[in-house]
Amino acid sequence: MKRGTKVATAGGSLVVLALLAGSMAVSQPPPTGPDTTAAPMVPVGLVSFDSCADALAELRAAATASVGPYGLAGDARLKAAVGGAESMARSFAGAPGDTAGRDSGAGYSTTNNHEAGADEPDLVKTDGRRIVTVTGGVLRVVDPVSRRVTGRLDLAGGREELRWQEHRLLLLGDRALVLSEDPPRPADALRSIRRAGTTRLLLIGLTGRPLVLGTYRIQGSTVDARLTGATARVAVHSSARLEFPPASEGTDEARTERNRQVIARAGVEAWLPEYEWTAGPERHTGRVGCDRLSRPERMTGSSTLTVLSFDLTRDRLGDGDPAAVAADADTVYGTATSLYLAGQRPTPNTGGIPRWRPSSADQVTDIYQFDTAAPGRPRFLAAGSVPGWLINQYALSEWAGHLRVATTTGDFWSEGRASESTVRVLRPADGALVPVGMVGGLGRGERIYSVRYLGPVAYVVTFRQTDPLYALDLADPAAPVVTGELKITGYSAYLHPLPQERLLGVGQEADSQGRTKGVQVSLFDVRDPGRPDRLDQWHLPGGWSSAEHDPHAFLYRPDTGLVALPVDAGVRLLRVRDDTISEIGEVTHPAGGNRGQWGPAVRRSLVIGDVLWTVSETGLRATDPASARSLAWIAAT
Repeated sequence: MKRGTKVATAGGSLVVLALLAGSMAVSQPPPTGPDTTAAPMVPVGLVSFDSCADALAELRAAATASVGPYGLAGDARLKAAVGGAESMARSFAGAPGDTAGRDSGAGYSTTNNHEAGADEPDLVKTDGRRIVTVTGGVLRVVDPVSRRVTGRLDLAGGREELRWQEHRLLLLGDRALVLSEDPPRPADALRSIRRAGTTRLLLIGLTGRPLVLGTYRIQGSTVDARLTGATARVAVHSSARLEFPPASEGTDEARTERNRQVIARAGVEAWLPEYEWTAGPERHTGRVGCDRLSRPERMTGSSTLTVLSFDLTRDRLGDGDPAAVAADADTVYGTATSLYLAGQRPTPNTGGIPRWRPSSADQVTDIYQFDTAAPGRPRFLAAGSVPGWLINQYALSEWAGHLRVATTTGDFWSEGRASESTVRVLRPADGALVPVGMVGGLGRGERIYSVRYLGPVAYVVTFRQTDPLYALDLADPAAPVVTGELKITGYSAYLHPLPQERLLGVGQEADSQGRTKGVQVSLFDVRDPGRPDRLDQWHLPGGWSSAEHDPHAFLYRPDTGLVALPVDAGVRLLRVRDDTISEIGEVTHPAGGNRGQWGPAVRRSLVIGDVLWTVSETGLRATDPASARSLAWIAAT
């Protein structure tokens, strides 16, 4: 493989949104000031149901109103079609938030989290004393001093299909919480899980030999999780369990009527997820209660969001103390004191036909805020809506009592590309997230690729052919403004703050027509919010990095300037010093199984002391980060 090359800055755009006072001359000033566009879409908080009978009547009514010949708007089975290119675009872009990846100064690295105080589940965790990872359904504990596996626990239980599932971890003291998905099983004791998959949680004790202390399963898929203090909160999305007949015969009207009859016969349990938990020989089953379910002003009756809370200092998970909302969400954003659930409002069925490319009027993101400052079940605070859709959780940022939200609206697929992006500022008041200010008109004809908020400053990257990096001043929530813009070729899909008011961008180089040319790392000087500049660039033609859409794959150490970046199957080690980027070398892992000459993708990097550890499905490698020299290899056997 060819070494990466340093390339001079070319014509393109990097736009920085600075929240500091400042101004700039632009030919078409973006709209700024108080936000009135979002006001009509603000839902009036959440409402509890008076009884199960009341819940059933309202859920049936909502589902009946939104059903078409192909099922419910927002149903997981229709999401790929209804979401269209938007969900595809979201899955291939990323950027961190306010404090993502800020090093604590400890002698080891931590997960590249969005916010301090809200740990995110990942493929590997360390506390400096040990490394814990799960590959191939097996949990392994590695001693970084002796560089040996000191604990091993098979989590698959003889089920080979679980070895192919991705497992993520949260770590607290001598407890690890493992999160994974359990495919449908016809013989499962829980009827709802026979037909649909389930979220599977395992509480592992790490004192001595790793041991399963407790388990938890609930119908639905994991949206995401956060660990604040000793409390892990897991958000689960469950589709309504409505068995519609195959949409193969009859007219749209006839199929829609048959689906409505299915809804009319459904009991309330179709919307209330079933769960099971164990502790040693104990086994308990239950269902989310009607008293734990709330609804927004608008709902489709297609799904339920459940937030589970677990105390990781205990020796069991318990029932999760569920709090549920009859709504949909695919994005979780958390701080040390707040949890936000956000998702695009399901596109209505038009004449029973799913709309593949929603109009601007249909592009609405609903947001629900919960208070997580205290242990236990989160308390609902506020709900709101904004036009457009989120790239991912890094489009959200809580700062100084306000929530900042960056969205793209309009059609960026068609030739006309009537899209643009906006940053809005909301504040919670009387159960609603009330719009306060906005700055719009960003990247007309483009979409957002990454966002980074740093206190009162924001940086937004949009792209179609060139990459504008916008700097925004959000210090006055009622009057956010664009202060600067930098145009370069290509784009940054991940933005990471560095000392001395610098910013590192990871993305793709592109030609003047927007055709990508391989992975690039850009070093930006953002000391002057009115004139952001690129200091240096590292480019590998034809290369690609998973850090473009997965910030957990990125590692930066401010004490040494080390950057560990997954590129193709290996990890490129770079060093950032002052205004330059230099390459140290590459770390690869040996092939395993039937891979032949192709090695496995190295997915994570971490540092303990002066040793770099890299993780793949075939094992862990210890490396000297100063020279890229291998120190040890631990196979995942």
